[in-house]
Amino acid sequence: MFGRKKRQTAIPYDKTGKVPVIRSSICTGEQVAGFKDPVSGKFQELMLIRNDKDFQEFLEQYQVRESDIQREW
Repeated sequence: MFGRKKRQTAIPYDKTGKVPVIRSSICTGEQVAGFKDPVSGKFQELMLIRNDKDFQEFLEQYQVRESDIQREW
């Protein structure tokens, strides 16, 4: 009930042809992780990144390497 947060399961997502991206707000610093289609430019938000733990969780859930991630502002 209190204290333990349920771990979210990864949303099944087809990464084929998509680029992992972290979008950061210039004003608030809020960061959102997701995948972007380089052809259409469409961005699919998958999770909010609040700290390094959330970032590492994104890397593990979606099998993404840190070196593959692009950052956008």
